[in-house]
Amino acid sequence: MSAEKQGKLIPEKISIVNTQIVKCNIECPFDFSLENVQGHEYNLEFELAFNVDDSMVKADLELRVTTKSPEQVETEASGDFHFVFIYHIENLNELAVPNKNKEITLHGGLGNALASITYSTSRGMLFSQLRGTGLEGFRLPVIDPNTLLKN
Repeated sequence: MSAEKQGKLIPEKISIVNTQIVKCNIECPFDFSLENVQGHEYNLEFELAFNVDDSMVKADLELRVTTKSPEQVETEASGDFHFVFIYHIENLNELAVPNKNKEITLHGGLGNALASITYSTSRGMLFSQLRGTGLEGFRLPVIDPNTLLKN
């Protein structure tokens, strides 16, 4: 597809059809003390799936987070989360073009936009889920959304 025919990302043509927390598992020992937490370790996985014919995209964001305490504790607080977003994109056929191997080439910054929306919205959802738990001090940091796409 030539540059002239590539679609342009138009934010108003993106709508969130559905958002779900499909996994929310927090484990925290009864005697765990938030005062001992000096940080968190986390791991992210992000994946996009496309249905170009129906102009739909599914975004999966999975997160594993664990507290870091300076004193050796028997068990740190930890959490596993999986967020799913379903998007409808009116001009998806211009922005996500399959090749002959059925691999999708993204145009117009679509991947970056979907990664940004998914990550930022998940941050807010996670904030409310962690309140009152051993992970309540954890905040998803601001990142370059392109790092999600590289993984």
